[in-house]
Order: sequence, then structure tokens, then C-alpha cells
Amino acid sequence: MPRKRYLDSAPPLIQVANNGDRTKEDHASVPITASELVRDTVACVAAGAGAMHVHPRDGDARETVDATIVNNLARKIQAACGVPIGVSTQEDIEPDVDRRLAQIRLWRTPDYASVNMCEEGSVEVMQTLLTNGIGVEAGIWSVADADALARTGFANRITRVLVEPNEWQVGEDIRATLTLIDHIHQTLTGHGITVPRLQHSDGVMAWPVLKDALRRNLQTRTGFEDSLVDAEGNPVASNAALVHAAITLRDEIMK
Repeated sequence: MPRKRYLDSAPPLIQVANNGDRTKEDHASVPITASELVRDTVACVAAGAGAMHVHPRDGDARETVDATIVNNLARKIQAACGVPIGVSTQEDIEPDVDRRLAQIRLWRTPDYASVNMCEEGSVEVMQTLLTNGIGVEAGIWSVADADALARTGFANRITRVLVEPNEWQVGEDIRATLTLIDHIHQTLTGHGITVPRLQHSDGVMAWPVLKDALRRNLQTRTGFEDSLVDAEGNPVASNAALVHAAITLRDEIMK
């Protein structure tokens, strides 16, 4: 199918997902503390990253939506690196919707936050973020999620759509994954959703989906949350190394 372009400028943005739910057991360089995340984001921006997605941690290294921690961390990273900073509202971090919403209502400093459309309370979370002046990245894992986003009525008020089929959801079938991605894009377009799209996946699918995103001239994402290896399957030392690998691919594809 024709590769429609959804961005007005090139080259496409490379976002970094620094940590996700990873731990030091996954990779010794996964940034956990605020100081580690600040240093990591600075290195990633120096390598060419244009935006960040971090999972704040509490004093016990657990993911958290605690407003004090989220606001303070976002402020520190913004001051250090000068690019937009996003955080996660994933239900696994705080399964209780009411408690999650109570903290999100107190968020003030993140530039945007990701919201998975398939999760309970997603519409309320999105509305709360928008009311607070915080952008929304709508996580779309399926065609049904794209339909759900359209029903919210504010799809074109958000920062971007995340087209992000997960490895656990689609397995390791690259052809099936790319077919699903095509269907998601077609559905978003059919609904008249015109905000920028960032396409990525994780695990074995991370690099094939990233490459496909670049061929479509879409924003994309790398980082330890998605992959611990480069496009050739070689272990990497840092998030900055993943950024370098992604930008090298981007430059090759855009020649």
C-alpha cells in the first residue's frame, strides 16, 4: 500500500523510552533513580533523541504515578535536557482507577503522558491530562483501540497517536504484525485522525517495526523499555547507543 506521510517535517522524531518496567537485572545501565534518568536523558539527547518517555520510580525502585515524584522528576529532566518529557499512566503501575486518577489530577510538569486506550478509565485519564494542560499520547494496540479513540471526541486534540502492537500480543510473526499496523493506520485515517503518529513495538518486533515506521516517515521510538539489543541483535551498552543505531537507520532509509 502507499506510504502516506503524517509528519510535516523530516527527519522523523526519535523518542526514547528509557526504562519502562525494566530493572538492573535486565541490564545494568537501566536508569532507575532521578539522577540516573537525568544523566541518561542528557546522553540520549546528545545522541540525537528529540523526546523522552520515562517511568518514574519511588524510593524502592517501583514504578509510580505519585504526583510529587512525577512532577519533580519531569522538572529535573526538562531543566537538564531541553526536550519534551512524557510519563506513563499504565494501569499496571496503579491498578486502582480512582487512586490513579487522584494522582494524575495533581500532575503539572510532564509535557505529555501515554494512555492505553484498552485500559479501564482511559477516557477519564485523557480528559484529566488535557484539563491540566498535559499532552496525551494515545496508545493504540488494535483496530478496536483506534475506534475507541475516535469515539472520545478529542482525538485531534492530543499530542500523538502511538501505534504500538506488543510482542506478547502479536508474537514474532513480522508479516502479521505489519498487516495489523496497516489496518490500524487505515482505521485512524478513516476516522479523520490527523495528529502525528509514532510507531513502535518491543522485543523481537522492536526493530522491524521501527524500520517500517521510518520507511513511512513516521515518528518512532527506541530505548531499553523496547529493546536491549541493536538492529543486528547485538547487546548495547546504553540507551544512547540505541539512539545512535536508530538514527543511523533513519539516515540510511532517508538517503
